[in-house]
Amino acid sequence: MTDTVTPSPEQPVPGTLADAIARAQRVPETHDFPTVDALLADFAELAATHPHLVREQRIGTSRLGEPIHSYAIGSGARDVVLVGGVHPNEPIGFRTLQHLARELVADDDLRAAHDATWHLVPCIDPDGTRLNEGWFAAPSDRVAYSRRFYRPAPDEQVEWSFPFAHKDAWFDRVMPETQALMRLIDQTTPELMVGLHNAELGGVYYYVTRDLDGIVDALHAIPAALDLPLDAGEPESPDLEPLAQAVYRSPLSSEHYDYLESLGLDPSTEVGGGGSADYIARHGTFGLVAELPYWSHADSTDTSGSGRRYRDVIAEKAAALTELGAVLQAALDAAEPDLPVATPFLRASRAFVPAMGHIGTSEAARLDRIDPEREATVAEVFSNADMVRMFQLRFGGILLRAIDAEVQAGTAPVGLRRVRERLGAQYDAWCAAADAVEGLTPLPIANLVGVQVASTLAASSLLLDASRAQAPSDDVAALASGVTA
Repeated sequence: MTDTVTPSPEQPVPGTLADAIARAQRVPETHDFPTVDALLADFAELAATHPHLVREQRIGTSRLGEPIHSYAIGSGARDVVLVGGVHPNEPIGFRTLQHLARELVADDDLRAAHDATWHLVPCIDPDGTRLNEGWFAAPSDRVAYSRRFYRPAPDEQVEWSFPFAHKDAWFDRVMPETQALMRLIDQTTPELMVGLHNAELGGVYYYVTRDLDGIVDALHAIPAALDLPLDAGEPESPDLEPLAQAVYRSPLSSEHYDYLESLGLDPSTEVGGGGSADYIARHGTFGLVAELPYWSHADSTDTSGSGRRYRDVIAEKAAALTELGAVLQAALDAAEPDLPVATPFLRASRAFVPAMGHIGTSEAARLDRIDPEREATVAEVFSNADMVRMFQLRFGGILLRAIDAEVQAGTAPVGLRRVRERLGAQYDAWCAAADAVEGLTPLPIANLVGVQVASTLAASSLLLDASRAQAPSDDVAALASGVTA
């Protein structure tokens, strides 16, 4: 590990977009993700090796008793918070934090250029992340990934368990991990907060809490420099506000609540707690999320016409999700009497299985708002179909893991084993269908990490530029305070 780096005349000036991209292009090649233990040991070693630069702070404790730490690097005037493991099935950010930490420790000029204190949380949800480690060593295989996949129930996700109150909604079951992050946010009142997320299939896309001069150009330039496509498919939710291609304003829970209400639906079926964007708004913090896919496909970025009506594509997805919910619900209902232990997999299944039907209903409810003559793009057709595949693999896999907890313990009665056989056969068919999609390309992890590194540095620089532009000059400040030379 190098203590200092002196940029050569050929290297870009720290604090510029060119420098951010250059640092992104230096991310070492990697083909796996670190386990929780390896990640935490790495940061502990970094702090022990550089005590003058890296300060460890305990910010909370996980539900299973694991200490949660933040590592502060530098001592600039601004505070920047980066959080890994916000969703425990999204580990690209672990490599991002490792690389960015080393860049900050090694380069005095980089720290000076950003004038920031960087607060890095390696893993905010260690308990959930450990349940995904079975695929971390070989993340390029989509079926292997899905069979070992875990995502917590929404009220057990850090991202969606912030306090929330809006109209008839009230959420205050804030879990300890979320409280830890709230504590760090309130303590630092950060100018920039970056939640390190990733998607599954498609292109790169982003969320920002507000527009910022130069941010769209930077967020488009970064993946282009790393040979990664921008996403062109269906957004995660139809009520998102696009600022440009693949750049959306971060959704607020209150806005999604109002959208569902406008469709005549019960918002409580999809809206529970608040997100980080809801919480950081109280501090005026700029929020950034770079969503990065593990895989891409030529159709996911093809904006040409498909020859199909967009309304028909959404209706087909709505019907498929409703059917998926019915299949999974039947299996869950049959299994429940023989699942006495509320494992994380069972709790997740109880939340996500009915959610499939709710999402299908909300998609069907918006059909009357769609121009019946509008043609769908190739990317829209592909991404809508792949959402169904993704949910089949994700939530079928989690339900199987819930059942397997009893089967593998040797406590499953014959009825539960029969449910396991039927669901297992259906899951195998879903896996085979997903595996049969030709042209799926695993994306280089180093390039994906680079997008998060560069977009974080770019956002930090643009915020610093904006604050300096708004700051009054010494003469103006003197006049404003009534002081004359």
